[in-house]
Amino acid sequence: MIHAQPERPQSLGADLRALRRARGLTLVDLAERLGRSVGWLSQVERDLSEPSIADLRQIATCFDVPLSLLFGSAQAPTDEQGYVVRAGARRPMGPGDDGLVEELLSPDLTDDFEVIHSTFHPGTRLETATQRPTQELAYLVAGRLDLEIGSRAFTIQPGDSFRIRGEPFRWANPYADPAVAIWVIAPPVY
Repeated sequence: MIHAQPERPQSLGADLRALRRARGLTLVDLAERLGRSVGWLSQVERDLSEPSIADLRQIATCFDVPLSLLFGSAQAPTDEQGYVVRAGARRPMGPGDDGLVEELLSPDLTDDFEVIHSTFHPGTRLETATQRPTQELAYLVAGRLDLEIGSRAFTIQPGDSFRIRGEPFRWANPYADPAVAIWVIAPPVY
């Protein structure tokens, strides 16, 4: 019986490559933005070179992602890497200081989409509409969420789902309980 070679666990380099590609950047484009050589960036993406903390800060700024995203998650057992994300090992995806706590449910950022667990704290809102070149679908697990997509307004209840296709959107949770959603975004934006 022939056994397939196990896939190599995903890495910082793979995540950086996925972020770069999701934003339509070439190695040359990103290297120029970072003030680094294409060779250095290529080595980082292939996990042959390890960027410094200062490099990681600059990369996070360039991609407009939190620095914590670039530090990965708790180490999973070898047979689970790339397949299973345990509840206590989710990667934080945002600063969480605007009343929204996001965690990556996908094992890494190398797929054509990402799945996010979003918790919207009571009494919080996204003041300025966000518009991304993505297709997004979310399913509300708990709580209620007021949502504006383009010029339309909705109140989303548990069990409801909604889609956003590159339109500006805002959310608000004026209610007493947290709202929890599972959010699928393609291509990945984090």
